Amino acid sequence: MDRQDSATARFTLGRQSSLAPDPVVPVCDDDGVIDPRVRLMYLANEGDLQGIQDLLDSGTNVNFTDIDGRTALHVAACQGQTDVVHLLLRRGADVHLHDLWGSTPLADAVYYKNDDVIKLLEQHGAKPPMAPMHVENAREVPEYEIDPKELDFSNSVDITKGTYCIASWRGIQVAVKTLEEKVFADEYKVNAFRDELALLQKIRHPNVVQFLGAVTQSSPMMIVTEYLPKGDFCLYLKRKGALKPTAAVKFALDIARGMNYLHEHKPEAIIHRDLEPSNLLRDDSGHLKVADFGVSKQLIVAKTVKEDRPVTSQNTSWRYVAPEVYRNEEYDMKVDVFSFALILQEMIEGCLPFYTKPEKDVPKAYVANERPPFRASPKLYAHGLKELIEQCWSQDPFRRPTFKQIIKSLDNINDQYARKRRWKGMPLMCLQNLENMVKKGRSSPSSHSSPSTWR
Repeated sequence: MDRQDSATARFTLGRQSSLAPDPVVPVCDDDGVIDPRVRLMYLANEGDLQGIQDLLDSGTNVNFTDIDGRTALHVAACQGQTDVVHLLLRRGADVHLHDLWGSTPLADAVYYKNDDVIKLLEQHGAKPPMAPMHVENAREVPEYEIDPKELDFSNSVDITKGTYCIASWRGIQVAVKTLEEKVFADEYKVNAFRDELALLQKIRHPNVVQFLGAVTQSSPMMIVTEYLPKGDFCLYLKRKGALKPTAAVKFALDIARGMNYLHEHKPEAIIHRDLEPSNLLRDDSGHLKVADFGVSKQLIVAKTVKEDRPVTSQNTSWRYVAPEVYRNEEYDMKVDVFSFALILQEMIEGCLPFYTKPEKDVPKAYVANERPPFRASPKLYAHGLKELIEQCWSQDPFRRPTFKQIIKSLDNINDQYARKRRWKGMPLMCLQNLENMVKKGRSSPSSHSSPSTWR
């Protein structure tokens, strides 16, 4: 059966195309009998080697395509039917055919993680899907491009959220974020990868993770950044619990300086939109760097942005997301200020925001203008620290301060802590001498006093 005849036939059982895996309604003839040529696909789904052999011997085209452009090889690749794939290839199945959504048998095998089928198809000339950013002209290859052969994953381990892993590159350890072939068809994820790559090329700041290069001309695509062995701030807080206010302020200044750089970036301001402890990394000196710009936005012309689709708990942690993002409204840079407030309070309290609530209920509390309670001693929120947090998580984004204003407030708080430390560190003898000097000053005659007052 040729493609022209396939409009009346469709395979519907088992796994569907990796690019459109939703099931469809079966199509039969008037007597309810499935087209015998579509039967080849059903037998491939079931792994019936003898039935397949009989159909092919009777003249059925091994490369028959149904209304969706699917072949028996597509089906077998989806199902992981290695023996069927081997038989179909021996009988001349074409490994390069694309279905209605552009998926090849190899792409389907990759999507469903059928490793044996992947190897078999590649042995017969199947090529992995082209990287979405691939260019034909060698002169157009970006300067940041890294040859994937230079990346050594032999001792690799997953880090942060699992999207990053460690690799060796030119004598140093690096962090690698990978976009697998199986999600190349997900336009949202590919665009997020492009956007993150575009952002990382533009930003240079001590409190922002350093971009080193990327793999875009082959698959899987990768973003390579500096590796910070001290790990993410989330793990640090779990290990340390509540921090001393002085330490909390120091870390808060690191975050605020990195975020202020992003928000004041020219010509486009950058909204992180996923500011949370797991996206903050500690360097060798113990300072924090802002990382993971997978959902970040640039304010090019408009003053606000809106998500292309509602944010889910798979994209971000609900405990740190601003109410306007949860409501899928337009938002601006102040969503990062809201998240910052929750991180700062968490450092003092030593527990997650609303740790007694399930995560899915937390954003509803924020929308209802509830905020995590201040349970720690008031003295830990001295010098206006509590007031700063409350300003930052205001329900009205307009009332939240900018990071430039936050840095100024934190600097003042830090100075007050420093003065307090100097007083506490002053030796007792110095204090006594100072006290004697004060007493002596009070008892000495004033230069403007009359002689009669001296006696």
